[in-house]
Amino acid sequence: MSPPKENVSLLFKLYCLTVMTLVAATYTVALRYTRTVETELYFSTTAVCITEVIKLFLSVGILAKETGSLARLIASLKENVFGSPTELLKLSVPSLVYALQNNMAFVALSNLDAAVYQVTYQLKIPCTALCTVLMLNRTLSKLQWFSVFMLCGGVTLVQWKPAQATKVQVEQNPWLGFGAIAVAVLCSGFAGVYFEKVLKSSDTSLWVRNIQMYLSGIVVTLFGVYMSDGALVLEKGFFYGYTFYVWFVIFLASVGGLYTSVVVKYTDNIMKGFSAAAAILLSTVASVILFGLQITVTFSLGAVLVCISIYLYGLPRQDTTKIQPLDTKSSKERLDTV
Repeated sequence: MSPPKENVSLLFKLYCLTVMTLVAATYTVALRYTRTVETELYFSTTAVCITEVIKLFLSVGILAKETGSLARLIASLKENVFGSPTELLKLSVPSLVYALQNNMAFVALSNLDAAVYQVTYQLKIPCTALCTVLMLNRTLSKLQWFSVFMLCGGVTLVQWKPAQATKVQVEQNPWLGFGAIAVAVLCSGFAGVYFEKVLKSSDTSLWVRNIQMYLSGIVVTLFGVYMSDGALVLEKGFFYGYTFYVWFVIFLASVGGLYTSVVVKYTDNIMKGFSAAAAILLSTVASVILFGLQITVTFSLGAVLVCISIYLYGLPRQDTTKIQPLDTKSSKERLDTV
């Protein structure tokens, strides 16, 4: 049984923070490298498909450990996956949206520097907040709304005069990159909240839900491969252009997402905010070294505003939902009972 959050040591929380930061920063930098430096460009649609396959096998493995025996694993899969077409159909919605989001990440990082992408992608926070308000009927505090507008202002500054990478020689379209990020953050916000709503609607295991989603995801991404690169894949092969770095990106996308979803429960929003800010800093340093990124004043100011807004958004808010309206005790009586 997992230890409660209060009993988790600070050292373990720092470990979680470090892993989340390194995964986020390394993924964007490595993906950017594979799309701009390597000569034989691989098909990004096939990489997204392979990622879904690996996630499926990892989820089955974790579910096997959770159930404790092969017989229980098979029974669980029969009941919740193969015997529940309605649930599979329900999870096909986030599968489709996540597939679009992951493909947009490749388009974005083919046209924007990793640091610019890392900052701009934080727009997923206001998108997720809006979806949470609309789909889960939650409310945001005034400070959270303020931080959302601050974040949007910071991203606007970053995109006002995008920082240029002098070592990247491939043709790029910054507007296409920004458009791809816009689609990706909308997908991230909707799919994340939709999946949360599905998870909380029943007691079904997280890993069963993941398996349902990844099965649908494989079908969706295979269709994407056929529609986008079908003829070229048949001509050159499914794994054309794959190198060690491409497999490394796929590994980070597969393991990183699953790992982060598990360890996030041991951290709080403030730590996640620091993680995002640290990932921005690491991506910027790596982009300067690897791609010759030229830092501008507007980029620096925008990045700082985004980091501050993430921190403010994650600050704990006072929970007023448990105040009893029928509590007629006076302040003096409550003080006397303390």
